[in-house]
Amino acid sequence: MNSLKTISKTSIDIEKIRADFPLLSRKVNGKQLIYFDNGATAQKPKLVINAITNYYENQNANIHRGVHTLSQELTVEYEKARTTIQKHLNAKHPHEIIFTKGTTDSINLVASSFCKKFISTGDEILISTMEHHSNILPWQQACEEKGAILKVIPINESGELIISEYKRLLNEKTKIVSIAHISNTLGTINPIEEIIALAHAKNIPVLVDGAQAVAHTAVDVQTLGCDFYCFSGHKLFGPTGVGILYGKEKWLNELPPYQVGGGTIKTVTFEKTEYEGIPLKFEAGTPHIEGGIGLSVAIDYVNTIGLNAIAAYEHELLVYATQELQKVEGIKIIGTAKNKASVISFVVEGIHPFDIGTILDQLGIAVRTGHHCTQPLMAQYCIQGTIRASFAFYNTKEEIDEFIKGVKTAIKMLK
Repeated sequence: MNSLKTISKTSIDIEKIRADFPLLSRKVNGKQLIYFDNGATAQKPKLVINAITNYYENQNANIHRGVHTLSQELTVEYEKARTTIQKHLNAKHPHEIIFTKGTTDSINLVASSFCKKFISTGDEILISTMEHHSNILPWQQACEEKGAILKVIPINESGELIISEYKRLLNEKTKIVSIAHISNTLGTINPIEEIIALAHAKNIPVLVDGAQAVAHTAVDVQTLGCDFYCFSGHKLFGPTGVGILYGKEKWLNELPPYQVGGGTIKTVTFEKTEYEGIPLKFEAGTPHIEGGIGLSVAIDYVNTIGLNAIAAYEHELLVYATQELQKVEGIKIIGTAKNKASVISFVVEGIHPFDIGTILDQLGIAVRTGHHCTQPLMAQYCIQGTIRASFAFYNTKEEIDEFIKGVKTAIKMLK
C-alpha cells in the first residue's frame, strides 16, 4: 500500500492513531492486515491494554465491601468509570448507568425485568425488521411466557423504517418499543428522536440498542429522551465482556432485579431479603472490574479524537467505498438508506458471500460474511447473507483501494 494519509476534509491524524493500535501492524497470510470487521468488534488502543495489565499487576482486588486499601482504591476507580460513562452519555445520574456483560445482557435484563412487571396477555411489544437477534429473542421469549404479541415495523427496499407503519402499529396495547439506533447489517441510522417522540406521545417507553452507534456518533440520552440505552464495550474500543445499560431513574427504580446474589442486597434472612437501590440491585456478583475501567479509558481515548471528527471521517470512507464498489460489475449493495453509518453490506451475483470472504482473508483483508445475526432481515431481501465491510476511524482510503482490488480478484477467481 502507499503511505497512509488523512482524507483532506478531516483533522484525523491517521498515522498517529494507527500507531496506538498494536494489532493493526500484524500480517495475516503474509499480507498487511486490513481490518474491516469493526461491526463485530473493534481493535483496542494501547491505553486500554495497559489499563487492563495495570489492573492485574497493581490493583487486583474485589470492590464495594472491602475495608483494605486495595479494595477501597479500586472501588473509587470503578465508580469513577461509571461517572465517566454517565458523562459520555449525558445521563442525569451515575446510578442510571448499570454495568452488564454487553448489549445482549442489557436487553435481556430489561426484557426480563420489564415484562415480569408490566406485560400481560394480549399486550404488544414493538421491534423492527432490521433488528439483531439479540433484540429479537429476549422479547420473543417474553411474549411466549406472558402471552403477549411481538409486532414488527417494516422497512422499505432501501433499508429504512416505514414511519407511517410505525405510527399505525403504536396503540394502547403497545407496552414498549425496542429499536436499533444503527443497523449492524445495513448501516441505516434510524430517526431515533422521532421514534421516541411518537412512542412517548402515547406514554410508551423506548429501549435503544446502541451497539453499532456509540463508536460512530455522539449519544446524548437526555436529548434523545430514550428510557433505556445499551451498548457493548468491545465495539467502543474497550474490553470484551463488559457493557452498559442506561435507564432512566424512574424505570430502574420500578423494575425488579434481573439476577440476584452478592452485591444486590441490603439484608438477607431466610424469611425475607431487602435489595439495594440502583445501580447495585442490577449488578449481582463480582463485576468485570477491569472491563469497566478499560471501557472508561477507551471512552476517554475516543473523546480526545472527538466523535464529530470521527463521524465526519468515517462518512468520507463510507462514501468513497460505496462509490468504488458500485463500479464493480455484479455487485449489489444491500442497504442504501439516505442516512447511513460506516457499514457496507453487499452480494455478488452467483457467488456465495463465504467464498468471497475466504479469498479476502488470504489477501489479509478481514470482513464479515453471513447473516450477521439478522436472519429475518436476510429473508426480507431473499438472500442467504452478505459480505459486510465495517469501518473505524483507524481505517484508510488506501485500505479501501486494496479491498476493492481484493473483491475484484475474488470475483475473477470464482466466476
